[in-house]
Amino acid sequence: MEKTFPLSKNELTNLVKDYPTPFIIYDEKAIRENLKKFTKAFSIFPKFREHYAVKASPNPYLLKILASEGCGADCSSLPELMLSEMSGIKGDHVIFTSNETPAQEFQLAYKQGNIINLDDITHIDFLKKALDGKFPETICFRYNPGADKQGCNGIIGKPEEAKYGLTRSQIFDAYNQCKALGCKHFGLHTMVASNELNPNFFVDTAKLVFELAVEIKEKCDVNIEFVDLGGGIGIPYKPGDKAVDYDYVAKGIRSEYDRVIVPAGLDPLAIYWECGRPITGPYGWLVSTAIHEKHIYRDYIGLDSCMADFMRPGVYGSYHEITVSGKENAPKDHIYDIVGSLCENSDKFAVQRQLPEIEKGDFVILHDAGAHGRAMGFNYNSKLRCGEILMREDGTFKEIRRRETIDDLFATLDLNGVKDFQ
Repeated sequence: MEKTFPLSKNELTNLVKDYPTPFIIYDEKAIRENLKKFTKAFSIFPKFREHYAVKASPNPYLLKILASEGCGADCSSLPELMLSEMSGIKGDHVIFTSNETPAQEFQLAYKQGNIINLDDITHIDFLKKALDGKFPETICFRYNPGADKQGCNGIIGKPEEAKYGLTRSQIFDAYNQCKALGCKHFGLHTMVASNELNPNFFVDTAKLVFELAVEIKEKCDVNIEFVDLGGGIGIPYKPGDKAVDYDYVAKGIRSEYDRVIVPAGLDPLAIYWECGRPITGPYGWLVSTAIHEKHIYRDYIGLDSCMADFMRPGVYGSYHEITVSGKENAPKDHIYDIVGSLCENSDKFAVQRQLPEIEKGDFVILHDAGAHGRAMGFNYNSKLRCGEILMREDGTFKEIRRRETIDDLFATLDLNGVKDFQ
């Protein structure tokens, strides 16, 4: 599918006068419309809710937009729990799916009335101790199907090699333990994919989880009230990639629901997702300026951004479409490596990419940066991370995260003490 950017070169030039590059810009209208489309597809279930994976874009402005459309949150840390609460996503609209979790994080989730999704059977006793003997009335467990789930891609890897979740034999013991502790409401979760484009993969995952929910009822006399199918729905980063058809996935899962859940007496069963990438990913762009060109064994274009602002291409070798503002229809008759200034040879946004001729001062746009973009930034080489801008539905702009400063970078250093350090 063709990748587009919502601003013309003139509009972008005017924006950069107020907000110098690099920055990531998000399209509020497109995000809202996309979430509505996602929610509509799964409205064929008695109860459905998307819990946005906060890790994908942990910005309270974006979370407030999603919250206003009925979205919940999936959190994996204490700050993410705090961000969700301050964004208006509260109580059981937040699922806390963490692993190797410190006690204080469980304590905050419990205090806020969030759903706690335990990653290991030993965490039952750990949680009870963290809560001074108390225990939540609602509990969920993350299931790792091991070799029972085939066809997983390389991002999470084979389930039996992943650090997440309980085994099949542990699951039954875990629910029995929690029932004995007074739990009244139960959920079941799995997450075995990342950036998966095969729609049948998700239908098969739902089938596996539904059948386990029925077995839990039979063996533990526990009614699973909600199933969290995780996330992992991919987006078409590369030319030729086909977007996941939400309606196809929803109808396929509904067929398994009617076949497995309804006859077992578990209807109505709530269906949750915790997608991040497909909700905001396609509607965020990293905007940079070309500041250098270099011609040695290859031709290079150097940007004012680097892997510290957006790490996916450098770390994962992932493909992101690149356009040059104002040259969208120009012939792609040059081959470049598009690089940043980090002191690492992996600091490349594109390798041997066919693009129009790029001149110093051109705006270079990296697409599909709206999830796992600024969120995965870092300060190696003492780099300062870029800011974030929101394009509102009325066409105005709001800076929702300013770019970092030297003072931010040095804030945790005792600069006064170092003067006298011997």
